[in-house]
Amino acid sequence: MVIAIAAIETGSIAQGTVAADAMVKTAEVELLAASPISPGKYWVRHSFQRGVEVAGDTLLDQLLIPALHEGVLPALRGVAAPADHDALGVIETMTAAAAIVAADQAAKAADVVLRDLRLANGLGGKGVLFLSGDVSNVQAAVDAGRAEAARRGLLARAVVIPRLHAQMKALVL
Repeated sequence: MVIAIAAIETGSIAQGTVAADAMVKTAEVELLAASPISPGKYWVRHSFQRGVEVAGDTLLDQLLIPALHEGVLPALRGVAAPADHDALGVIETMTAAAAIVAADQAAKAADVVLRDLRLANGLGGKGVLFLSGDVSNVQAAVDAGRAEAARRGLLARAVVIPRLHAQMKALVL
């Protein structure tokens, strides 16, 4: 089954609420989330074009991925299976939408496990992706996700930690 995802981020909670309502009235889709996130943004995942139109000048970021990698939703839900991998990659973006796009690109580029994908709340509106695997695959995945976030002008930082210490493995893998 092919899963598609669309999202918008607005700089206005009020206008984000209007956009979310317009989006679900426009198409028969499942609204996965619609909520205020820090700082003062509103996050909606769903039917895209109508939301972009209604968001207007409050639009901060957007995404439309017609064939989402199967590892992205489990990472969003925080349900990735434990693994004894050698390396950890971290991609930090300036928006939640950019983190989802980076996760999709990273997972499609190399054989890695998307461990966790955290969006906005408690992160100052940012997104952060944790992924694991062997060093060469983690490097390739981080390079792909980093390139996409940088192309969009929304990369905060991306790192690869080879030979992750056992204490860190216990916490994040």
